Amino acid sequence: MTKNAKVSLTVVAVVIAVVAALLVFTRLGEDAPTAQAGGDGAPPAVPASILVRPDSHRLSDPAGAKVTVVEFLDLECEACGAAYPGVERLRAEYGDRVTFVMRYFPIPSHQNAELAARTVEAAGKQGKLEPMYRLMFERQSQWGDQRVSHRETFLGFARELGLDLPAFEAALDDPVTLGRVVADRTDGANIGVEGTPTFFVNGVRFSGSPSYQALKAVIDEELAK
Repeated sequence: MTKNAKVSLTVVAVVIAVVAALLVFTRLGEDAPTAQAGGDGAPPAVPASILVRPDSHRLSDPAGAKVTVVEFLDLECEACGAAYPGVERLRAEYGDRVTFVMRYFPIPSHQNAELAARTVEAAGKQGKLEPMYRLMFERQSQWGDQRVSHRETFLGFARELGLDLPAFEAALDDPVTLGRVVADRTDGANIGVEGTPTFFVNGVRFSGSPSYQALKAVIDEELAK
């Protein structure tokens, strides 16, 4: 095969891949449910079927909960790290009445965000999702906002949690694990999530600074209904 023929085939392959990707994202956008406006001028609510999937990670899930708080987060995001203590405080106070759901939304410009999400997901295969989630935020200053891979750092976290390392690494590199992370991110994008953290309380997007007091006020309002 001539050099020109090889170049031509490469170009064709790239074009086919790009077109296929565009078709996939177009179909995802078409499949996304449309938010319905609430009564009395209330903000539109996102259908629960997309906000909380059957496999979504519920950090607390009390029976008969009247309120569900969903957070789309990036484990490398400094704003998410700043919101984390408040979320944990809310979970401690409302965990018996409110369902708290964590969903991945790694930002592409954060080099280790997707790897961190896969790390948490892989730890979950051994029943350590929440401990790894906590470690990611509590040690964020050690690995966040850096332009080098922190795979070894995350393997250290796995050792610290007593995980079976070969099984953990296999799960970390499993395409299914990446697919699980991407599925969360795709759901977020389809309902308008652009940055992190983004919260939804009973299907309605929370606006304003995600402080403990602000989120608490909205939760209390929903519990009082």
